[in-house]
Amino acid sequence: MRRAFLFLLLVIAACTPSDERTELRIQRFFGACDADYGGRTDIAAAEGECGIMTSIINAFEAENPDIRVNRNVVFWPGYDQLTAQLAANDAPDLVTMHGSVISDYQARDLLLPLGDAMAEQGINTADFTDAARRAVEIDGQLWGLPIDTWAPLWHINMNLFREAGLVEEGEPILPTNKEELFAQAEQFRQRTGKPYFVQATANEYASFTRNFYTFIYQQGSSPYTEDGRANFTTPEAAEALSLFREIYERDMTTKNQDYSASVSGFLNGQGGVYLVGTWMVGTFEQASKETGHALESGYTVYPYPQLYGRNVTYADGHNWVMPADPSRTPEEREAALRFLEFFAEQNVHWSRTGHLPVFQETIDSADWLALPHRENLAPLAANAQPLPKSIRRQFPIETIVGQESAAAVTGAKPVDQTLADMERRINTILDNL
Repeated sequence: MRRAFLFLLLVIAACTPSDERTELRIQRFFGACDADYGGRTDIAAAEGECGIMTSIINAFEAENPDIRVNRNVVFWPGYDQLTAQLAANDAPDLVTMHGSVISDYQARDLLLPLGDAMAEQGINTADFTDAARRAVEIDGQLWGLPIDTWAPLWHINMNLFREAGLVEEGEPILPTNKEELFAQAEQFRQRTGKPYFVQATANEYASFTRNFYTFIYQQGSSPYTEDGRANFTTPEAAEALSLFREIYERDMTTKNQDYSASVSGFLNGQGGVYLVGTWMVGTFEQASKETGHALESGYTVYPYPQLYGRNVTYADGHNWVMPADPSRTPEEREAALRFLEFFAEQNVHWSRTGHLPVFQETIDSADWLALPHRENLAPLAANAQPLPKSIRRQFPIETIVGQESAAAVTGAKPVDQTLADMERRINTILDNL
C-alpha cells in the first residue's frame, strides 16, 4: 500500500506543470489591503498608500507574464525582519527603506549600488529632484530608486482661519517670523476659542524631532557637525526648543493627544494648524468634500513657513533598495530592475498619496500640478532637508531627540539640560557604531 501511495505522489508531481517564471521577491511596508486591492491592476483607480502600491505591483506582474512576484508585507518599518533575513542569507530582491536608514545597511556592504543599472534600464536618474537624490546618494553613488519625499506640513483648517480673520484673498495668512506666529496664534484663540495648533504630543516622539530639526536648519545651523557628531548645545538648538516650549506654555496647542487623537482632533475642528506629514493630504482633502464636516470646503496645506533665515524643512523619503545577495541570478536581477523601471513610470500615481514625486519632470507636469494643493507643496522638492548620510542610526536617534524634546517642551526639564543630555546620549550611540 505504501509503495502504491508513493507511486501516486510521483505521478501527481510529474503531471503538475512547473512554474518556470522568474521569481521576484518584493518586501515592503505601507500595510496590507488584499481584501480591497488583491486582484486589482487599475493603478489610476487606486487610493491611498496601500491601494496604490498593491495595484502597481499587481499591474507589473500582469504586464510581465514571465515574472512571478512573491510579495511580503512587513509590519512597519520592517528593519528587524530584514536584518534577520540578511543574517540568514535569505535577502529579498527589493525592499522599501527610508532614506534615513540606507547608510546603516550600505556601510556594512548589505546593499548594492544601483545608479548605473537604473540608467541602463532607462530610468532618468539625472531628473531626480534634489531631495530625492539626497535620500539615496552616498559617496557619489545611488543606492536605491527613490519612491517619494515626505516632510511635515502645515495642514490648515480654513474655516477656522476665516473665523479668526487670518485669510486674505482666499489664502491663509501665515507668519514670517516668530513674533508674527505668536500674534496670529493669540488672535486665533481670541476669535475662535481654540488653540492655533493641533499636535501629537503624547507617546509620539517623531513629531518633536521633525520640528526640532526643521527650526535648527531654518536658523542656518545644523544638528550635527561635519565629522558626524551631535551638535545640540548651540543657541540655535535652544531657540528651536524654546519656540515650542512657549507655544505649549501659552496654550497655543492641543495637549496630551497621541497620534490617533490628534488626527481625530483636527478632523473635528479642534484647532487651526495640524503639524503632520504629507501622507495625510489625501485624507484631509477627502474630508473637505463631505457636507457638514469641520473641514467642508475649508482645507489647505503648505510647507512649514520660514520663521528664520532659511526656507527649509526637515524631510525623509521612501525608497526601493536591493540587498546584497550572492545567490541572486542574473534573471532575478533583471526582473528587479524591470520592476524599478515600471515603478518609476508610475511616479505621478504614487504622488496621489500626498508624498512628493521624485522626478522633476513630474513636479513640473500639468497632471501633478492639477492635483489639489500641489502648487503649494512643489517648493519642497528643493527645500526639503534630510540629515547627512554620514549620520547613521537615525531611527533610534529620532526617538532620543523626541523624548528629550518632549521633556523640554512640556516643562519637565530645563532646555539647557535637555540639550546636554540629548547630545551626550546620541554621541554615545555614534561613538559605538
